[in-house]
Amino acid sequence: MNNTIAETKALISELKPLVKDAKCDVVICVPFTDLAAAVAETAGSNIKVGAQNVHWAEKGAFTGEISAKMLVELGVEYVIIGHSERRQYFGETDQTVNARAKTALASGLIPIICVGETLSEREGGKTEEVVVRQITEALKDIESSELENIVVAYEPVWAIGTGKTATSQDANDTIKVIRDQIAKLYCPNCAQNKVRIQYGGSMNPKNASELMAMPEIDGGLIGGASLKAVDFSQVVNY
Repeated sequence: MNNTIAETKALISELKPLVKDAKCDVVICVPFTDLAAAVAETAGSNIKVGAQNVHWAEKGAFTGEISAKMLVELGVEYVIIGHSERRQYFGETDQTVNARAKTALASGLIPIICVGETLSEREGGKTEEVVVRQITEALKDIESSELENIVVAYEPVWAIGTGKTATSQDANDTIKVIRDQIAKLYCPNCAQNKVRIQYGGSMNPKNASELMAMPEIDGGLIGGASLKAVDFSQVVNY
């Protein structure tokens, strides 16, 4: 929940020349009120726009929610689903994550599906159990042909907005658990070559190179570092 329309325009304007030669996909996921401005400001650039949530119903009595059709009409291409803050503060469950993901895919949106354990779950030795359950439920009834249109983000809840970061090896090991589970649900090739798995726990200019050097980490879901164009560009261009 950051940035007004004016602030979003200014940030994108500063960001565009800094990431124009990026060797990776660049996506910014802004608040609903900033989406139209973000789509207009990124037009003709290599930056794509995503939303931070989407409802599973096409329309109806769901005050405060946004449908996939509304997002597509705006020109949005990605959507974050199941972010730890949605789970922690707004009652998101594994089942609603699955419902939202299926609707996003059916509408042509690319879901960025978030999974990750809390501090108590990690300290209780339940990290593997939690992420396996979350990814299994999130992908329920989704065909293997859709995996190319899905991004998974591993974001340990205890590392979101705290400045704490899992060690690069810890992040790599947990992402391997997620990838191995996708291989079991679908096929090894599907897990290795079709789905992208990002790390989302306080990645920033200082640790991006070390994290991205790990073999299982395909990208980053950037939080605080994305609010400053220079910092975000340094992660993108690590």
